[in-house]
Amino acid sequence: MTDTIFNIKTETDFHSACLETFRYQYENVEVYRRFCDYLKKNPNEIDEVEEIPFLPIEMFKNHLVLDQNSTTESFFQSSGTTQIQTRSKHFIADFSLYEESISRSFEQFIGKPEDYVFLGLLPNYSENPHSSLIYMVDFLMKKSAKPENGYFLYNHSELFELLQTFNDQKVILFGVSFALLDFLDFLKSKTKSINHLSGLTVIETGGMKGRKSEMTKDELLEIFKKGFGTERIYSEYSMTELLSQAYSLGNNIYESPNWMRILIRNTEDPFSYVEEGRTGAINIIDLANRHSCSFIATQDLGKMVKKPHGIGLGNAFQVLGRIDHSDIRGCSLLVS
Repeated sequence: MTDTIFNIKTETDFHSACLETFRYQYENVEVYRRFCDYLKKNPNEIDEVEEIPFLPIEMFKNHLVLDQNSTTESFFQSSGTTQIQTRSKHFIADFSLYEESISRSFEQFIGKPEDYVFLGLLPNYSENPHSSLIYMVDFLMKKSAKPENGYFLYNHSELFELLQTFNDQKVILFGVSFALLDFLDFLKSKTKSINHLSGLTVIETGGMKGRKSEMTKDELLEIFKKGFGTERIYSEYSMTELLSQAYSLGNNIYESPNWMRILIRNTEDPFSYVEEGRTGAINIIDLANRHSCSFIATQDLGKMVKKPHGIGLGNAFQVLGRIDHSDIRGCSLLVS
């Protein structure tokens, strides 16, 4: 089935893969089967993707979401923001699925990892031994194999000095939002500025830890563009419970890879969907989640939009914040 997931080329392929995955997970993932049964959803009576039940993301906090035919190699765990907060765990049966998803989506939207130097400004995540984000950046660094690859926690001066050494070399700086702001504050306090680097791409990954919540996502990106002297700031959207990533190529609009889709559910009726342009809650189909659950109802707000680049089959969407009263996630995005 893995080959089928990553070789989806038509909407018919995607539709068939969704229904096969749904039936497989109903039979083999106990918590998902119980959830579907509670809703009185019979897999034999479902033949449209929109009819598939989406498991509430909170289930990953208190339940084992794992294919009974699999044994877990390890797990990813959300970062959390308080000591008492229950953190999500995503048990992983096959890390090669995650690595394939990382590699293919990165190449689909950005390029070959071998062409880039990778730098990580990811405090909090670097200190989490079960961070899916760190696993992703580690994997890209290994594919790149550049000697300059590395992480920076709070050593802003060292990062600044390294950035000054690059000329036309392609460099990707993955940064959690609050850490990128701290870095730019450091530069301002030292009256330093980064030389214009034509090869530098900044990819922000969300994560404000409750700071400056009054700032919109567009305002944040403008600060980054000015501070880093670039016309575009890229963004990456994923979470602990997923094995796939969507990317924004500088316009605050995310596009998903061929095996990932976004549906926007009605916040008043979780079993119905709203049309393009209307705000609702984000449901995610991630077919790389073969051994957990591929159909997840998140607590993020968003809306479907027209695709700006037309890359692949996946759809395009904006993330507009969090549903009121839901837990603040480590990777939560600012209100757009």
